[in-house]
Amino acid sequence: MTPDQIKVARVTLGLTQAQLGKMLDTDGQTVRRMEMPEGANTHRKPAVRMIRLIRAYLQGYRPSDWPK
Repeated sequence: MTPDQIKVARVTLGLTQAQLGKMLDTDGQTVRRMEMPEGANTHRKPAVRMIRLIRAYLQGYRPSDWPK
């Protein structure tokens, strides 16, 4: 997923960066870095497991600790 796709997914899910971070077992700062342009020196490429989770969330999966 590109940084723009991650941001669109997060907004579509109605989550803040901190909330998505929690759902990906990381923090909001990491999500912010994943949403930065790939050329930015603090950009972070998401792990494959994170991309899989985001896609599952977009398809409707909601774990029991999903933010209200």
